[in-house]
Amino acid sequence: MIRKILLVLLVALIVIQFIPIDTDVPEVEASKDFIAMTNPPQEVSIILKQACYDCHSYETVYPWYSNIAPVKFWLKDHINDGRKHLNFSEWGNYETKRQNHKLEELMEEVGEGEMPLDSYTWTHEEARLTQDQVNSLVSWVKNGPFISTK
Repeated sequence: MIRKILLVLLVALIVIQFIPIDTDVPEVEASKDFIAMTNPPQEVSIILKQACYDCHSYETVYPWYSNIAPVKFWLKDHINDGRKHLNFSEWGNYETKRQNHKLEELMEEVGEGEMPLDSYTWTHEEARLTQDQVNSLVSWVKNGPFISTK
């Protein structure tokens, strides 16, 4: 009986390898990208690209293990969820109120160490932010002309 269950699980694992995930990149206007619109200092741009853009933009770089099920489904779900909450590639399409709210969330999440997610930094060492990097990013957002007091 256990042998049959293991065989069925093995066959299922093999079959799901052939189910693709959507890695297509939609056409976007480069001028609506967050970095293009806000022109941060180079240090902040690097932090954003290394720690945020994989899950929060259409500039995702899919690693080799994104082709292996069930990991690929978990990764794709993470990316979809990240883009749903904040998509830097769509920044110019957000209303000012939403932009301000997202910037407040960015300061809070990064400032409290909630972002980037531990599950991301385990495999992306370059995304592990030092306290200086956190301070630079949060300070830039906080002191920039972004958050409206309306």
